[in-house]
Amino acid sequence: MSTLSHDVHVSAMTPVAPAALKLPDGTAGSWSPLAHTLVHGPTEAALVDPPITRAQADALGDWIEGFGKRLSFIYVTHGHGDHWLGTQPLVERFPGVTVLATPSTIEAIRAAAPEGAATGLWPAAFPGQVAGAPLDLEAVPRDGFEVDGHALLPVEAGHSDMDGTSVLHVPSIGLVAAGDVVYANVHQYLGEAGGGGLDAWRRALDTVAALDPRHVVAGHREPAWPDSPADIATTRGYLDSAEEVLASATSARAYFDAMVARYPDRVNPLTVWMSAVRLLPAA
Repeated sequence: MSTLSHDVHVSAMTPVAPAALKLPDGTAGSWSPLAHTLVHGPTEAALVDPPITRAQADALGDWIEGFGKRLSFIYVTHGHGDHWLGTQPLVERFPGVTVLATPSTIEAIRAAAPEGAATGLWPAAFPGQVAGAPLDLEAVPRDGFEVDGHALLPVEAGHSDMDGTSVLHVPSIGLVAAGDVVYANVHQYLGEAGGGGLDAWRRALDTVAALDPRHVVAGHREPAWPDSPADIATTRGYLDSAEEVLASATSARAYFDAMVARYPDRVNPLTVWMSAVRLLPAA
């Protein structure tokens, strides 16, 4: 039987409209880098998690075309818009592609774009740059789908940086495309971690670790970062640090300053501030 391979394209950090989001000192921020995994065999390919903007989708489409494979599937791991807003331009570019997601992800996408157009943060943060929700979403079968005869399996992970997240497991090559269950040297979004979310995220990490992967693609990572299972542990360590800081921080700014000081080399402090203002009072 033929074998599969995987490659990763990273959409670089993207400026965010200051009117929608900015750092605590008032300066403009950027969105975190996004990893898009292409699983491909001799003739077919599947993409995990499209990007945000039309421009990012165009660049990703150029990259996919370079492989010379038929894009048969797009799989969306969860409902945050930075993992699906660029889907429809790719659907239009690659006729016949099937867009798959778990029922919980489909529900989240429909809630964020109830009439087909994204609402809330996304059009405000990226004015004039985002498309509507994917027009045709199918619930992924429980036993997954195939690329050139190899199984790609959806695995429900529960809460990570939001409820109802999943990962995609490719057993034949030991790959987990982990969506936002795993981060790699990028500040983690914890704005939805209240009410036991940190412990739930740790259980999601246990789910990924139990798959015994050889390669783990984090949903947010730097372009040259390796697809390492070690990122499961570093993601967990960040949660542990955040829990310690939250136990003593009295304001959003205190949490922000402490986490940036603990992780000075992690990418994108805007994510820390977005988390802080949802978890703690401003002052």
